[in-house]
Amino acid sequence: MNKTLNTQILRQKAAELGFIGVGISKAEELTEEARLLEKWLNKNYHGEMQYMENHFDKRIDPRKLVEGAKTVVSLLFNYYNPNTQADKTAPKISMYAYGEDYHEVIKARLKELVEHLKLEIGDINGRVFVDSAPVMERVWASRSGLGWVGKHTLLINRQNGSYFFIANLISDVEFLEDSPIKDYCGTCDKCVVACPTQAISREAKLLDASRCISYFTIEYKKELPQELKNEFENWVFGCDICQQVCPWNRFSKPHNEPAFAPKNGLLDWSKSDWYEMTEEVFKTQFIKSAVKRTKYTGLRRNLDFLG
Repeated sequence: MNKTLNTQILRQKAAELGFIGVGISKAEELTEEARLLEKWLNKNYHGEMQYMENHFDKRIDPRKLVEGAKTVVSLLFNYYNPNTQADKTAPKISMYAYGEDYHEVIKARLKELVEHLKLEIGDINGRVFVDSAPVMERVWASRSGLGWVGKHTLLINRQNGSYFFIANLISDVEFLEDSPIKDYCGTCDKCVVACPTQAISREAKLLDASRCISYFTIEYKKELPQELKNEFENWVFGCDICQQVCPWNRFSKPHNEPAFAPKNGLLDWSKSDWYEMTEEVFKTQFIKSAVKRTKYTGLRRNLDFLG
């Protein structure tokens, strides 16, 4: 079966499964990106995320993740929701965490995609990834022309902004490869200026994650630094500031994925609802949510820090 037909089958099924973008790259070593990753690690911009130091060789070469890999398929899944929390004084959570955990939702779609490819193309060797393995997903997505990496280091798509998840399929199937596009950020530095903790570096595509509000409220397990006490702007889980100010997000379109809809009146929670939340309420509300990653103790720590 030829590349053209393979690609047609891939794109058609991906669209049926709700993916808003598909990009294809040749599976090869990321030499320039390896240098930038090493620089980022040497600056300790990864903070307490020691796992970022692991499997360096696999991060820069997908062929070490999947034997015989020929292509890296990048897929985008929209999560943009124009609705915001009703109580503007309530602690805020990132939009991506409004509904069910994206890892589970998207991985199920990816597995269905692979099963379809096996049915239509034949037995393939491939693995799927959703932000859970040593895969440089934004690099591969930009290589495949799905967008460019902005100054905040998130992928930006001209038609859809940046409110989407990136997933990957690495396989031994040959598809028609796509080409990267140019960087359209230009001289805009709204995200750099807006970041309350100065996490976004003016250096090329380097984010000091150890100063990022998302890092502190999700990844960081210790006592939060007092010098940043008044800098979190009421974010209790994640942070969307750099996306909120990005001009390209005026093109974001509401998602139509029921699993990502806010559950149990989450957006109607008042400030007092958040601060009076018990562990039982936490478990009920966030049982299928990405927020459960912080555990009740972590979210309580974040709430106390804001208070």
